[in-house]
Amino acid sequence: MSDFVVDPVIASLTHQLADWPLSRVFLYNDARYQWGLLVPRRPGVIEVCDLEAPDQAQLMSEIVRLSKIIRILPGVEKLNVGNLGNMVPQLHVHVVGRRKGDPAWPGPVWGHSEALSWPKPAEAPLALALKQAPA
Repeated sequence: MSDFVVDPVIASLTHQLADWPLSRVFLYNDARYQWGLLVPRRPGVIEVCDLEAPDQAQLMSEIVRLSKIIRILPGVEKLNVGNLGNMVPQLHVHVVGRRKGDPAWPGPVWGHSEALSWPKPAEAPLALALKQAPA
């Protein structure tokens, strides 16, 4: 049995969408952006270097997979991929679709302003695209 638990802060800011081979995939609850989050299902992992080499490779594969899905969503012109962890130490990777003129453009989305919640998270473009994406 795994001791993996999603940090409560991540859980409060997201909607779970799927479990991939390594990571749990989330929709970040801010409708201004096409924003996904990957959380490797490994207990106690804080940094990418804490993962074993095969898991590091799998995480990169999942970052690319999520990036390809987000890249074709409405309004996405640029991808931002980031792993900060300053506020939540549990390893998690953000993949954010950006566009010129979005509320935080050209700066980072983190801490920019109050989020605008998805009215129906299950109907968000990322949620729908994940359901249709090949495994």
